[in-house]
Amino acid sequence: MKILVLDGNIRPALAITRSLGRAGYELLVGADKAPSLASVSKYCDTSFIYPDPQKRPAEFGKCLIEVVREKRPAVVLPVSEITTLLTMRLKAELEQFSVVPFQDYDSVNRAASKYDVLNLARRLDVPTPKTYFLKNREQLPAALAFFNNTKPPFVLKASRSRVANVDGYRTSAVAYAEDKQAVEKIILNTETSQYPILIQERIHGPGIGLFACYDRGEPVAVFGHRRIREKPPSGGVSVLRQSYPVNETIQSRAHKLLRALNWHGVAMVEFKQDLRNNDYKLMEINGRFWGSLQLAIDAGVDFPLLLVKIAAGEKVAPVRTYNYDTKTRWLWGDIDALLARLFKPEKQLNLPKAFPGKATYLRQFLRFREADMQYELFRREDLKPWLLETYRWFRAYFA
Repeated sequence: MKILVLDGNIRPALAITRSLGRAGYELLVGADKAPSLASVSKYCDTSFIYPDPQKRPAEFGKCLIEVVREKRPAVVLPVSEITTLLTMRLKAELEQFSVVPFQDYDSVNRAASKYDVLNLARRLDVPTPKTYFLKNREQLPAALAFFNNTKPPFVLKASRSRVANVDGYRTSAVAYAEDKQAVEKIILNTETSQYPILIQERIHGPGIGLFACYDRGEPVAVFGHRRIREKPPSGGVSVLRQSYPVNETIQSRAHKLLRALNWHGVAMVEFKQDLRNNDYKLMEINGRFWGSLQLAIDAGVDFPLLLVKIAAGEKVAPVRTYNYDTKTRWLWGDIDALLARLFKPEKQLNLPKAFPGKATYLRQFLRFREADMQYELFRREDLKPWLLETYRWFRAYFA
């Protein structure tokens, strides 16, 4: 069976390629640049280049339809947020030849909107950070008044991680403000395309993610993880993470949200544990494959394989157990985080008060060998992706 994997230059696409290649599937990998991490894997059978979906979404869509029509893969697996949204827009056309294993464009689009997700959470009584939805600059005084009884810092973010504009899509940023004057300055320098903007209280505590695979509204597998280190160090992409027992409270809240979205396919629901009361606050839903996918596979929950089997109409037995102590480390991302922690000014990093000092952070980083820890890209039987990433890291760092 032939599987088409998009976004070959990002780490979860490589995890999918390795997973399905080991299972005996034929892998066709697409990316906007060559070579890609997944295309140099020994598990990739064929690769191709498509127009950059972020800058040329219409041309990407045309290329995708042509490739699917010609190659006839059984399943199309988009990985990033942009390609997932663009692929879902074309679902009806693509499914004349292949299966796209997500419910519909509306569900995926709603999940990609923090505005929609947090409003849904409020309706379902799922706790969230204290948030004001700023729809335009004129609402700024009301937003600041809303936070009169909230201690800084504040977090400002666009309602979407990828914002559409006339030139395609632009990645939105997360900003931290130490007082209301800083909030006002950030808002006045924010483009109107970013609205609605979320102004939130900053939650101090560990990030806890629930990964899930649903078959028409019912969970087939759930998996829990916690972030140990992130890039940037203040919070972002996890670079060292550990499998974790699924918390019943988190699972119940995630299930409420995904069932309300009539979810079908994979998703990540992200929470933060609020250390003030140890409750779990919803942060966002990623209605697609996620960055730390390899951790789940290493721990025994093979989400790509489950999703492909569901797409093929196979009856899949629910996955109820996995290894709770597995760690997966993205080495070059961890090095980036270390360099930032050591050499960037503390104020610029926006670190929480209890964050480890430089010496402690370095000692923790230097633990290269731990029980049940694997390196995300470095796999002895498939070295080329790691070598490619290493070459690119040095080229970018010393350019």
